[in-house]
Amino acid sequence: MSVIGFDTSNYTTSIAYLDGQDGVNCSKLLPVKPGELGLRQSDAVFHHTKSLPELSGRLFSHVNKDLVTAVAVSTRPRAVEGSYMPCFMVGYSHAKMLSDALHVPLHEVSHQQGHVAAALWSADRMDLMDKPHLAWHLSGGTTELLLVEPDGKNVRCQRIGGTTDISAGQLIDRTGQLLDLPFPAGKHLDALSKNASKRDVFQVKCPDMEFSLSGVQNKVQQYFAAGNTPENTAAFALMCVCRAVIRATENARKVYPGLEVVFSGGVASNSMLRELTAPLNGVFAKPEYSTDNAMGVAVLAQRFQEG
Repeated sequence: MSVIGFDTSNYTTSIAYLDGQDGVNCSKLLPVKPGELGLRQSDAVFHHTKSLPELSGRLFSHVNKDLVTAVAVSTRPRAVEGSYMPCFMVGYSHAKMLSDALHVPLHEVSHQQGHVAAALWSADRMDLMDKPHLAWHLSGGTTELLLVEPDGKNVRCQRIGGTTDISAGQLIDRTGQLLDLPFPAGKHLDALSKNASKRDVFQVKCPDMEFSLSGVQNKVQQYFAAGNTPENTAAFALMCVCRAVIRATENARKVYPGLEVVFSGGVASNSMLRELTAPLNGVFAKPEYSTDNAMGVAVLAQRFQEG
């Protein structure tokens, strides 16, 4: 049983193949001009439309299309009413055309559900797809703590905490802009922080499971303006995010005792986050499946086909 998954997020074009055990994900970051912090949706749609034929050609050059039994695609950011972004329609149009051409079912999921599935598949913890657990979706546009519960062969994600304003990814990218790093800044800030001589932190208030990061952005700017090095500034920004995430997770486990916690989304690939959250015994995807990818979407397609 082989399946194809599509994901066209706001920053990455992805198409993946899964044969039941092994898989391959082909992705391409959307180009962002130096100094800018993202793309307009119209530009994202254009670049997805341009990139998908190249990526599908690369994938199908060594994939037997006659073995494909289903296609799946992420069609919206979250599986909640009103969740919509035009860029996901590019993936849908290509996925629909492929499913029609191959005469196989087309399954629609959310980008967030794909992140959770990719994390669990990559970490060899697919058992959690059928158990309630906690999950962080940490990315450029989202910082949500989720209560994840089985929903047939898919999962249902209920937001129970996270940021009340800017996302962890936005803070990281804005810090990257401050330090003249390329966008997206995640991996560059991660590398820079490894050479920090100290790890200062501003303690973000987190009385329950929610916190604000907009004030941290001001603290980061002040920290750098005070003469701290780019390396130490990078570590400062990341430490603030990590401590907030840890505090919210600890508070969540008081409300939902015994539940494991999964870390998904591009920010979950950060090495400092993985280091500092070690006492939580969290489930992490491999870094390449933490960032936006279509593998989780393909994993869900396979589960749907298993019935």
